[in-house]
Amino acid sequence: MSTSSTDKPLKQIHLAAHFPGVNNTTVWSAPEAGSHIEFSSFAHLARTAERAKFDFLFLAEGLRLREQGGQIYDLDVVGRPDTFTVLSALAAVTEHLGLTGTINSTFNEPYEVARQFASLDHLSGGRAAWNVVTSWDAFTGENFRRGGFLPQEERYSRAKEFLTTAHELFDSWRGDEIIADQATGTFLRDARAGAFVHRGEQFDISGQFNVPRSPQGRPVIFQAGDSDEGREFAAASSDAIFSRYSKIEEGQAFYQDVKGRLARYGRRHDQLLILPAATFVLGDTDAEARELAHEVRRQQVSGATAIKYLEHIWNRDLSAYDPDGPLPDVDPIPGENTIALGRASVRQFRDPLAVAEEWRRRAEAKHLSIRELVIETTTRQSFIGSPATVAETINEFVQADASDGFILVPHLTPGGLDAFADTVVPLLQERGVFRTEYEGTTLRDHLGLDHPDAEAQARRVAS
Repeated sequence: MSTSSTDKPLKQIHLAAHFPGVNNTTVWSAPEAGSHIEFSSFAHLARTAERAKFDFLFLAEGLRLREQGGQIYDLDVVGRPDTFTVLSALAAVTEHLGLTGTINSTFNEPYEVARQFASLDHLSGGRAAWNVVTSWDAFTGENFRRGGFLPQEERYSRAKEFLTTAHELFDSWRGDEIIADQATGTFLRDARAGAFVHRGEQFDISGQFNVPRSPQGRPVIFQAGDSDEGREFAAASSDAIFSRYSKIEEGQAFYQDVKGRLARYGRRHDQLLILPAATFVLGDTDAEARELAHEVRRQQVSGATAIKYLEHIWNRDLSAYDPDGPLPDVDPIPGENTIALGRASVRQFRDPLAVAEEWRRRAEAKHLSIRELVIETTTRQSFIGSPATVAETINEFVQADASDGFILVPHLTPGGLDAFADTVVPLLQERGVFRTEYEGTTLRDHLGLDHPDAEAQARRVAS
């Protein structure tokens, strides 16, 4: 294993690819941008990630097209195919790449989701992962039989029991479900295999789980919440957690906080990975990359998009305002957001009046228009520079315990990962901090995670 100048072993970097769909990280109108719904786009990105020896490909999922002012939001111009369908198809055109999908715990049922993930794990040879999320709004809930939505504390309560129940289903098949009849020399199936009973506040189910134990035992579990409840949920139950922090000091604080919670659940430091999402722009030189990044941001935030984004905070129609002019002189309307439906960004601004005041001060001090301000305040590219600069920065974050790696979000689909695979990855490999070949067959192997059966055996020995 490589070491640094202080003889401390260098951490191995984990890299993954996020297929972004159409949203504010993409430049979907660029001539080189392809379809966000045709399978060829998913296959291209997956094959590129596998060629670069990435850990996995990640698919987010939206259960309803977002609306604003009664119309489909301008960046939701296409839908998103069903996650399991896409990942199952990708299993057939890849051999090593992990396949991670976001599946909602608010509007699904444990038996159905467990069966789908166990099937995907079998089909892929042990490469399935589940990003467990909850749904927060009644707008999305209208698509489902129950309708409505759950308050935050109930969403996490349901999610925790959902995951517990799914684990019980996965674990209902053990390694000893096939037993040998010594008298006849034949093999008999243990009638207990697959049997389950769960009695709880959220779920009251029993029966026979009809998918045998999959290669990984259960899928790798991801979690994305940044609240205190979300962090605690990840520390107790997840194998990896996403992070939204792009500055090294913020990343280190998040890393230390979440990893510091593991001991109370009897878990080791390496049993939970911290993987922030990260955008990037590459150029032959750092200056060229900065210039390109500026142009990318302007393509991502058009004048119309800037106005719509501002409406999320102001909670009122701002279509009469010039995006190249000053911020509105009227204040946001406090209370429930009624103009933007299905928008996660609305939740980020708990005090719109304070946000508006701070933004006005910033705009006045820097002489920023609405569009310029939105470009400045929305997520920027995490890594900008030449391949050497980007490789060095990524390695710095990981070695400084600001993350364990990154989930890369290209701004072009499907070819936006190609240059990174061809130029940055070889530099990380030269540093000895990223694999040159896959050393295992399952996603757990790629991520350095224990098999659930091994974890259970270790707990039995310890007790």
